[in-house]
Amino acid sequence: MNNDAISAAITSIRNANMKRKTMIRIPATIMTKRIVQILLKEGFLRDVAEHEEKKKEFLDISLKHFGKKKEPYITSIKRISKPGLRFYSDHREITKVLGGMGIAILPTSYGFITDREARQKKIGGEVLCHVW
Repeated sequence: MNNDAISAAITSIRNANMKRKTMIRIPATIMTKRIVQILLKEGFLRDVAEHEEKKKEFLDISLKHFGKKKEPYITSIKRISKPGLRFYSDHREITKVLGGMGIAILPTSYGFITDREARQKKIGGEVLCHVW
């Protein structure tokens, strides 16, 4: 049993992209729902649906691909802050992911936001993951 739902979700997305799958199912927690909502809003995912099976909630995620070879939109997704080593950053110290082409996801006191929103609102937080 995996105690870290965020790492499990990120790994599932990464593995599905490598296998060029179009649909995956991950366990739904508050954190994974917020991360998936940001990825959907930023255009990395096609669609997300909530599904309940035997009193357990799941997220059905449709991944975005382009071209005849089904190249994934998400080139890389990487966990930064881990349960054993948290990584916090001030709004001035948040690094731009791939020169601004990617995003960093941060849970803050204002909710889950991207690195661009954090710099704009001048708030920092824990850097959960980088996506590009």
